[in-house]
Amino acid sequence: MSKLTKNQKAVEAKYDSTKAYGLAEACELLKDITYTKFDASVELHTNLGVDPRKANQMIRGVVTLPNGTGKVTRVLVLCTPDKENEAKEAGADYVGLDNYIDQIKNGWTDVDVIICTPSVMAKVGAIGRILGPRGLMPNPKTGTVTMEIGNAVKEVKAGKIDFKVDKTGIIHAAIGKVSFTPEQIAENARAMMSAILKLKPQALKGTYLKGAHICTTMSPSIKLDIKAFTTGAEK
Repeated sequence: MSKLTKNQKAVEAKYDSTKAYGLAEACELLKDITYTKFDASVELHTNLGVDPRKANQMIRGVVTLPNGTGKVTRVLVLCTPDKENEAKEAGADYVGLDNYIDQIKNGWTDVDVIICTPSVMAKVGAIGRILGPRGLMPNPKTGTVTMEIGNAVKEVKAGKIDFKVDKTGIIHAAIGKVSFTPEQIAENARAMMSAILKLKPQALKGTYLKGAHICTTMSPSIKLDIKAFTTGAEK
């Protein structure tokens, strides 16, 4: 067995990996057990008792994090010329249509979110096999296919994220940075959990929220006490 590093020993002394922590305590502890020299991302991993293979149990939604994500979100808007100024004024990083579609076909996907108008979806659909696996395909359900281009760009820049359960029934989401205060991390986590709980399928039999853990990019995960969320006690 390899020896523990100094930081690993310090982490082990500060938290109990078998304990379920309240959110506020977990967010305080999270900052205490993170030793990276960079501003690590804070991640929330939620285990749901759903079967994603069933259409009526596929969980997907959007949430605006009250304190943002802490990272610069690069937004590409694919639209006709009449919408270009609106997109640029709202803060879009890249605006255009055919030129960017050609770049994507050639392998360029250096963006975090793609927003488009309904009128160009036929062209965007042609590159769906490239965008889909990367989580970049615009979707009306997440507000990324819209005529309200300016509002959509501003919301994404302000901290709006979309999330989707994976094939194992887990939702992975980056909800902030370790440089955030514990209170800011907790506020973002509550917003995320609230959005997930509201999407509980009516057809689901059994437990919906099975577990949740919070961690940073290179820290151990902290088990959360989910009873507080399911009973509404977590405020």
